[in-house]
Amino acid sequence: MWQEWLLFSGKAFVVLFVVLSILITLAVLIARNKSDSSDQLEVKDLGKKLDRLADGLRQRLLSKKSLKALKKQKKSDAKKEKTSEDNKGTIFVLDFDGDVRASRVEQFKDEITALLQVADPNKDEVVVTLESPGGVVHGYGLAASQLLRIKQGGLKLTVCVDKVAASGGYMMACTADEIFAAPFAILGSIGVLAQIPNFHRLLKKNDVDFKVITAGEYKRTLTLFGENTEKGEEKFKQQIQETHDLFKGFVAKNRPSLNIEKVATGEYWYGEQALELGLIDKIQTSDSYLVSRKSEKRILKLRIKTPKSLGEKLAEGMTSLRSQFDRSAQEPQSPSWPHLL
Repeated sequence: MWQEWLLFSGKAFVVLFVVLSILITLAVLIARNKSDSSDQLEVKDLGKKLDRLADGLRQRLLSKKSLKALKKQKKSDAKKEKTSEDNKGTIFVLDFDGDVRASRVEQFKDEITALLQVADPNKDEVVVTLESPGGVVHGYGLAASQLLRIKQGGLKLTVCVDKVAASGGYMMACTADEIFAAPFAILGSIGVLAQIPNFHRLLKKNDVDFKVITAGEYKRTLTLFGENTEKGEEKFKQQIQETHDLFKGFVAKNRPSLNIEKVATGEYWYGEQALELGLIDKIQTSDSYLVSRKSEKRILKLRIKTPKSLGEKLAEGMTSLRSQFDRSAQEPQSPSWPHLL
């Protein structure tokens, strides 16, 4: 009887603990949602981060005597640097990790707006680490125009491509004063693509009618479900070609040394090949470039953090609680048995 009572009490305690935890989590998340209702600009000092990494390795490699001498030297250097800190200049680092819709552009333009208000064209620089396979024309057109704002503000713009800057990604990259890329980064793909399936014959086979009613001869050139015409298809091809011509013109304007007809075939190239064609200026990774400039400039990484919705926070909180409860409910395992975590 006592055992049953203890077992019941234990289960009741666990249920009560879970309910209280949920209520507390809800209260905290609601409070955070009110205080974090607007976008916030996060600034990270990459120079200091690089120094910490190097110091951690030195702790393992150097003797106590050498470390002491190095520490003394660094203090002396820090005093000298402090007096010239304001004249040192800054490299502002922005990331653009692009998807098909170029959805990152909303935060990206705010980051650029922020730095343009404080950056000094005489001593500051902007480095964009870019990764994108391309996507919709209007999205990447807007993203490229944001990079042009940097150049219009008189700042040097460097784009670093470690993995891929193709199609719309290269549209962005070509605006830079200099483009650096890793040896096997993918670049180019200066072309336009549209893929549209058509289900008209399937609908017709099953006696399903589908009508498209438009005002304007070319309001709808091709359709998913209606019957496409030769005239509509020709107009669509014309629109694709016009978009390609605009793309080529944009690249040629920003990189006039390129043989645009040779590279605007829709093909892509790896870093070494891209260098030979003039698509980039140098083979170098982003981390290598930033480390090489660390002694000359402060390196600050900017990132707009968009607050998560209350629903997202609640989902994360519930997932965390569930995982904690599951772990607490597991029976202890014998240390002699291998297991996966």
